[in-house]
Amino acid sequence: MFDIQEELKKLPPKPGVYIMHDDKDAIIYVGKAVNLHNRVRSYFRKIVGRGPQIDQMVKQIARFEYIVTDSELEALVLENNLIKEHMPKYNTMLRDDKTYPYIKVTVQEDYPRILFSRQIKKDRARYFGPFTSGLAVRETIELLNRIYGLRDCSRTLPRDIGKERPCLNYHMQRCCGPCTGEISREDYRKKSDAALEFLSGSYGPVIKDLTEQMNRASEEMRFEDAIRLRDLLQSVKSVSQKQKMSDAPGENRDIIGAAVEKENADADGVIQTFFIRDGRLIGREHFYMAHVGGKTEAELMGDFIQQFYAGTPFIPREIMLPEEPVNRALLEEWLTLRKGSKVSLVIPRKGQKSRLVDLAVENAALILKGDRERMKREEGRTIGAVKELEELLGLSSCQRMEAYDISNISGFANVGSMVVYEKGKPKRSDYRKFRIKTVAGPNDYACMKEVLTRRFTHGMEEQKELEEKNLDQALGSFTRFPDLLMMDGGRGQVNIALEVLKELGLSIPVCGMVKDDNHRTRGLYYNNIEIPIDRHSEAFKLITRVQDEAHRFAIEYHRSLRSKAQVTSRLDEIPGVGPARKKALMRQFASIQEIMEAEEDTLASVPGITRKQAQEIWNYFHRET
Repeated sequence: MFDIQEELKKLPPKPGVYIMHDDKDAIIYVGKAVNLHNRVRSYFRKIVGRGPQIDQMVKQIARFEYIVTDSELEALVLENNLIKEHMPKYNTMLRDDKTYPYIKVTVQEDYPRILFSRQIKKDRARYFGPFTSGLAVRETIELLNRIYGLRDCSRTLPRDIGKERPCLNYHMQRCCGPCTGEISREDYRKKSDAALEFLSGSYGPVIKDLTEQMNRASEEMRFEDAIRLRDLLQSVKSVSQKQKMSDAPGENRDIIGAAVEKENADADGVIQTFFIRDGRLIGREHFYMAHVGGKTEAELMGDFIQQFYAGTPFIPREIMLPEEPVNRALLEEWLTLRKGSKVSLVIPRKGQKSRLVDLAVENAALILKGDRERMKREEGRTIGAVKELEELLGLSSCQRMEAYDISNISGFANVGSMVVYEKGKPKRSDYRKFRIKTVAGPNDYACMKEVLTRRFTHGMEEQKELEEKNLDQALGSFTRFPDLLMMDGGRGQVNIALEVLKELGLSIPVCGMVKDDNHRTRGLYYNNIEIPIDRHSEAFKLITRVQDEAHRFAIEYHRSLRSKAQVTSRLDEIPGVGPARKKALMRQFASIQEIMEAEEDTLASVPGITRKQAQEIWNYFHRET
């Protein structure tokens, strides 16, 4: 038995990391401390003003453990790793798993290439970024390759010069063809150096050169070339105009602003970041911080810096903030260690830098405000719709709803679907498919009876297992029973469900989603009466979404089984057609029917299919017809 008071006495007065566990031994909080003895003990004193989230966390602590480190910096690194690994419930978490795109120029190669990359490697290449749009990066790379005719192939040059035929880009005049030997290494390097200048923000020489080439082509009546150059010129101008917000020449810095909804302890915080590279704003991004509790902007920024820069491959020389973050000196030391050169956290008070920080803060506040409004609308669509439905049916709770549907074609491959909605939102992890085992032919009622019997029998078995093992958490999606069963039909489907529940000794409300002659929902069948429903209400829209989702899920499953059955019954009977060739055929043709109608030459053109095999496939289907 873990005695908290006794264990508190054993805490050493050293730096380290502490880990809080709940009564199920789940890690609920990870923190660092300069002095473990003082820091951990502070949680268990009667202190007013710590915030409701911390008070709630302390109530759940069943035990704690700690790891001693040599320094506070080591504790910071270890805390980061443990938070990332365990995702504790009460830690402020950066809700982001992006890897940002970079433009990579392989200057270490004799004939450099411009590539798309999502990580920085120590390979002597030059990297530009990070950028917030992968599409913009790809468009920029394509533009530069078109302007300068740089290669994008993976050939090793100069070793492979003249060994293979040049690619299509060379023939389309999109590559200057270094693989042919027609351009010297020095001339090619001039082109790649010009591309590097462009990426560094020097657009003037490119615009001037393209303008002169376009005018010369026009004067010489080479109008196709003039149009191509005009389009390139417009693309370059478009890229250059996106860089209107500039800073000191050549500077790399991030500008951070934060906003927290102080009146709501459960709300998220928002961080707005501007990325400035080589003195130009290359993009901006906002991030959400979960489990903010009652934290201040300074605390939020400290948590963000610690988590964001632990995962990004590029750290700028300077990070500008509206106010000093918690543990500023420690964070600067850690960032400097990660970057390998000095990193400063700067709090500008006046001038252009201060205005940029104010702009980041303003953007964060606007995003937070917009999210509140969006969440209110979303709440109306989900929780609000559930409350309307509860009032309509006279139920105390409809937090979890399950809907079922059956799909078949003339009794072939009978299948059932189960979709789950919690608090008005689909919970796709709990969706389940059923392949009907006991019913042959088109009998929807019998199929529904099998599906419901299997679902609830399985659920009761899981619940029994939980009781025997004295566990609280669900073993699977069947363990939790719904507050409301929704059947895709009227009286018949509802009566089948009620019959199954009665046989199993369960009491769960059941309603049917009744359709009109045009197959549109018109009302609900509940307690032997049809209840009309306002077609403009959120409850009606929710019911329609549930019904459509159950139908879609069943149809997709049936279609996949139908496709597999068809492919198996036909192609597997053809001599010489194994899994690889079957896959090649289905990749080339949209259906079995297309394979049946294809000529021998068409079949022989499929990769992996020889002329002899094409003839056998054609003969097989030809004989059948």
